[in-house]
Amino acid sequence: MELIQNTPDLSAYLAADEAIDHDHPVVRETAARLAENVPDSYAYARAAFEFVRDAVPHSQDSGDPRVTWRASDVLALRTGICYAKAHALAALLRAEDIPTALCYQKLDVVHGLVAVRFNGAWHRQDPRGNKPGVDAQFSLDGERLAWMPDPESNEVDYPVLYAEPHPTVLRALKTAPDRPGLWTTLPTAL
Repeated sequence: MELIQNTPDLSAYLAADEAIDHDHPVVRETAARLAENVPDSYAYARAAFEFVRDAVPHSQDSGDPRVTWRASDVLALRTGICYAKAHALAALLRAEDIPTALCYQKLDVVHGLVAVRFNGAWHRQDPRGNKPGVDAQFSLDGERLAWMPDPESNEVDYPVLYAEPHPTVLRALKTAPDRPGLWTTLPTAL
């Protein structure tokens, strides 16, 4: 699948916004801590991915009713669904000047991912969090995502790489009173 930037300006994939608030002290402190023990940007990207995947539980898996959407809140509260975890990973990567996009799949509902840019190409990553039957890994040598869409079930990979969260996704997160309420309003398509 050819990934398509929704803006040609690569600097847009380094910018902060209300959800990817990489200028926030919580994001900056986490990024600095992760960067201490790595030799290069690639190793940092892997460390940031593994941190978000493993140290921030997916709220559905953990039973946490809170809905987070801002990267700093995801990192401070250590909870979030796929979209929120993607925002946190994008903020950590952008904090270290690694271009990062948000991207999505349509499964039963829309699922959130990120794409990182290394060596002139985009590489999708899924920080959702592993569990039995899910083994997402950081990889630049082929995708190791949580799920691959089943075309026979009308599931698809959306090829667009967004510099900011998709408005439909952000609206669902910001208006949900709690995770059970969010589950009733998750987008089923973009």
